Amino acid sequence: MKNPHYELLGRRMRQYHRTHQWRLSEGGLYIPHAYWNMDADSLSYWDDVGFILNGRRVIVWWRHPRDLHRDAIESQAWSEAGDSPRDNWLCEGGTQNYKRVGKSGRRKKLSSFTSREPSAAQRQYYDKLLQIEQRLTGEGVDLEVRPSWSWKRLSWAMGVSLVAPLDVRNEKEVTVVAQLARDLILRKTTLDQEFPGFVYDRSSWLRDQTKARTTEASS
Repeated sequence: MKNPHYELLGRRMRQYHRTHQWRLSEGGLYIPHAYWNMDADSLSYWDDVGFILNGRRVIVWWRHPRDLHRDAIESQAWSEAGDSPRDNWLCEGGTQNYKRVGKSGRRKKLSSFTSREPSAAQRQYYDKLLQIEQRLTGEGVDLEVRPSWSWKRLSWAMGVSLVAPLDVRNEKEVTVVAQLARDLILRKTTLDQEFPGFVYDRSSWLRDQTKARTTEASS
């Protein structure tokens, strides 16, 4: 039995695609990011790529398992650092900047804000947070990440969240991500078939950090 809500979203997807054309590559992909700062040894963490399937847009939000590990490190660092002094220095106590307007230049119009410096207590907290994060980056955390994917219908596209141990450093490699997502949607493959038994854990993170340091030293 058809679901009226999903049918409506499908019609909206096709209509949106007809009226808002994507700028696609020669290979038929929507590639929103450039790779000028990536080389063959760079570690990649996340990327987006899109394609058209059955007249509908598919947007893929890809993440490498190391990106989830990095998020876990940041989260644990915030937890270990404890409560912040809550010095709202970005929004409170700043300076209002005005510019003169009108032919006479006598009137002033608010044009921007200049934030004040954070308090000493807030700077100390940020220093503490950075030290904890640097330590955890060197130690890693107890986390196991396995490949996964899920999808949801949006009013303008099908959104695919994909966690897979691929590296994306150029348009050729992002094409592999798009093809994997397409094959998963069409049930031509599974993540178990593509990455049998894969687990990204603390040792994987530490290997990546060693590789990153070696690459940085050589460059």
